[in-house]
Amino acid sequence: MFIRQLYYLLALNKHRHFGRAAESCHVSQPALSNGIKELERELGITIVKRNRTFQGVTPEGERVILWARRTLESMEALKPEAELVRSVPSGHLSLGVVPTAIHAASLLTAEYRQITSRITLDVQSLSTPEIFHLLDDQNINLALLYASSVLQETYETLPIFTERYVLVGSDQAALPRSLNWGELSDLPLCLLSRGMWNRRVLDELFEKYGVTPNIVVETNALRVLLAEAQSGRAFCIMPLSAIPDPLVNSGLIAHPIEPQHEEQVCLVRRRRSTQTALSDAAWKIASRFDLQPLLDQRAFHEPQSPRTSFAE
Repeated sequence: MFIRQLYYLLALNKHRHFGRAAESCHVSQPALSNGIKELERELGITIVKRNRTFQGVTPEGERVILWARRTLESMEALKPEAELVRSVPSGHLSLGVVPTAIHAASLLTAEYRQITSRITLDVQSLSTPEIFHLLDDQNINLALLYASSVLQETYETLPIFTERYVLVGSDQAALPRSLNWGELSDLPLCLLSRGMWNRRVLDELFEKYGVTPNIVVETNALRVLLAEAQSGRAFCIMPLSAIPDPLVNSGLIAHPIEPQHEEQVCLVRRRRSTQTALSDAAWKIASRFDLQPLLDQRAFHEPQSPRTSFAE
């Protein structure tokens, strides 16, 4: 079976005439007719009703035409993908990433590696000020940052995904399925350290909703947040997208917080008249990569046999 036979078949279905279909394919009428006959022989079915002229398509042929159309559409979609793979140069790509975006960064860099093995990658978890400093000194190529932190026009931004905040705690704690921000005042909280952009966002939300947080632990490490929540000693507030694995069977549960707050995370680079070929390729790959569904797969599940209540 050849791809051109599928083109012949779709042309004949469109024009309903052997001569006009052949002309549209820039081949002779016998070549087109013989190509379709060969396809019929390979599949063992009759696709086209013939006499001396085109008489229509058989029911079996209608199914083949549907399959052929999907196949050729996939082939057309494959061309820009192949072009993208060819266009990615070899080289070293360094990314600075805020801690809450590390999981997203791992998915993005995996996409880079899946498309080409000709690049090496360096991914660093850093604070927002550190990232801007390294971008300005050209010590990193790209960054994943909160859109709200990019205030200068000297940077280009590409929206990558949207964070939404949840309360994560032990599945043994007796809490409602979802909570509002005001209810968080009653809970012992483990939060990211002051000075981190995520904490700045949370502090602004606490002020907005009149929350006086009971902060018992502060840390710059996400794994400490999750460990505290898993122990049952505290609850953490974090983006759903930052949770590296589904929560099912982990002893944890994520509670939506209402009203829902979202923060956009962007790929960022210094604005220049000419970007490097590798930076442009990485930017293009990121723009085509739909990261949001992968991050939103963090599972909510119902708690089992609640034992401990922090809310009076």
